[in-house]
Amino acid sequence: MNAPFKTPNAEAPLWDLTDLYASRDDARVGADLDRARALVDALNALQGRLAAQTDAAALGADLDKAIGLYEQASDVLGALGAYAFLSASTARDDAAAQGFEADVREKITAIATPTVWLTLEINQIDDARLEAALTAHAGAARWRPWLRRVRAMKPHELSAELETFIAERGPIMAQWPRLFDEQLAALRAKAGNESLTLAEALNRLSDAKPARRKAAAEGLSEALAARAPTLALVLNTVAADKAMEDRWRGFKRPADSRHLGNEVDGEAVDAMAEAVAAAYPRLSHRYYALKAKAMGKTRLDHWDRNAPIETTTPRTFTWSQGREIVLDSFSDLGGDFAERAGGFFDKPWIDGRARAGKQSGAYAHPVTADRHPYVFLNWMGERRDVLTLAHELGHGVHQTLAADQGTLLADTPLTLAETASIFAEGLTFDRLLATAPKAEQRGLLAGRIEDGLNTVVRQIAFHRFETRFHDERLKGEVSQPRINQLWLEEMGASLGPAVKLNPGYEHWWAYVSHFVHSPFYVYAYAFGDLLVAALMEARRNDPSGFTPLYRQLLAGGGSRTYVEALKPFGLDPRDPAFWSVGCQRLERLVDQFEALG
Repeated sequence: MNAPFKTPNAEAPLWDLTDLYASRDDARVGADLDRARALVDALNALQGRLAAQTDAAALGADLDKAIGLYEQASDVLGALGAYAFLSASTARDDAAAQGFEADVREKITAIATPTVWLTLEINQIDDARLEAALTAHAGAARWRPWLRRVRAMKPHELSAELETFIAERGPIMAQWPRLFDEQLAALRAKAGNESLTLAEALNRLSDAKPARRKAAAEGLSEALAARAPTLALVLNTVAADKAMEDRWRGFKRPADSRHLGNEVDGEAVDAMAEAVAAAYPRLSHRYYALKAKAMGKTRLDHWDRNAPIETTTPRTFTWSQGREIVLDSFSDLGGDFAERAGGFFDKPWIDGRARAGKQSGAYAHPVTADRHPYVFLNWMGERRDVLTLAHELGHGVHQTLAADQGTLLADTPLTLAETASIFAEGLTFDRLLATAPKAEQRGLLAGRIEDGLNTVVRQIAFHRFETRFHDERLKGEVSQPRINQLWLEEMGASLGPAVKLNPGYEHWWAYVSHFVHSPFYVYAYAFGDLLVAALMEARRNDPSGFTPLYRQLLAGGGSRTYVEALKPFGLDPRDPAFWSVGCQRLERLVDQFEALG
């Protein structure tokens, strides 16, 4: 029998989703499904007119009307989908909640699928006619950024029949990520007399007591090993489905579709990954050797990677303390950043309380531009939880700033999606370090370096593992032992000789949800961290001039490419030297740590 679930801080809030719907039985659920169907019917009445229209002004008017209806339908369906997901993510052990999420997803797909003609028909319009229409009609011109993304997909579009088929099978394939989530939600790691959830076990790896870290790690290894065969099947199936669609669409490499969505060249991502991997010896290898020495060890066990340097129990934070630190950090930027972040606390828009059945991890869900975001995390009162709160509120503030663009234009590519979150995390750490007693500063600095390594080095190692796995999956199913081997090779290369990968660690790929939910997402964290390092340098050089430019960047949502968005700061991410700034910034922190002895 499992031990009772204990929350370390009952002060952490629960969210209230009634701004969306009162319950699964709310009559508005059915009414909004009907409203979305009516909007789609109005949109579909325009089918055939775009391709056939010869007058530029008339074509512009039709484009504006069609895309406007598409956005309105997206808003209604997006709110429904968000409610189903948000409510299910706090109840992964509730079959009714999971069933409702799946049912809503199927209904949304059935309503939205008949609109696949819109982007196909837009891409039948030649460039000259489209430009004339946008020039002739101001309303249509507003959609230029969205149309840019639509046009980018043109070489990879399929027939209307195949696009419909792919859309309709989406909810069926989504059952694999659902299985993954349910497996991890049910997971319990035995640590002595305790039975830990995944979130609790991962949190225990930061415990000051080595025996508690070891017990949690070994319990987690055992629990993941028991579920690894199922999770390997999930991973293989998701990858095989992706490979099939990529083949039909003509993508050459498994990550290419993600790069297209991010509006970034694959070569630029490869260059970033290679630059980070080349820096492993100067960053992670060197730091973990220094940490091992500081802890009186020749080598660190893998469960010591995020352990506190000091043997005394590290400082913990109440929810109220975490809130104050984060809001003070946001206020350092000036403007309305702290006010916007404060709104999430003043209103019930955060679910921070860890509890049984709640999935692990953290996220900020934008819902739709005509609603408001929600923030999700598992608060344990650790320093990393303060930074996680800042990270997710950074997303939330970004989402509120971009909302004026409307849902279609607010949607931010991953190349910029992590900017506000990582920036907020950096500001919060600076405040933690500045206000810490001298005795705690080395431990805080170690934590900041480890956060940087986890965001840059670890995520690039994830990306390299994921790339190798998908490349091998093209040749056939990848066995679980082979997945384990790939994982150990990439993690070992990134962590270096000072970290021992103990037996059982080979199964730890199995809890990384991005591999299943969002293939090739992980490089965005490293991209964002290195991009933020460059922005931090820009702020240091001109603090007063930085804030309005930064606010403008966030408020733009996805209306500009990341190259365009960074130009006002004098930054060019196409320059290989751009990536070295972040690595050098992290290397300076390691220098500082070494100097502290």
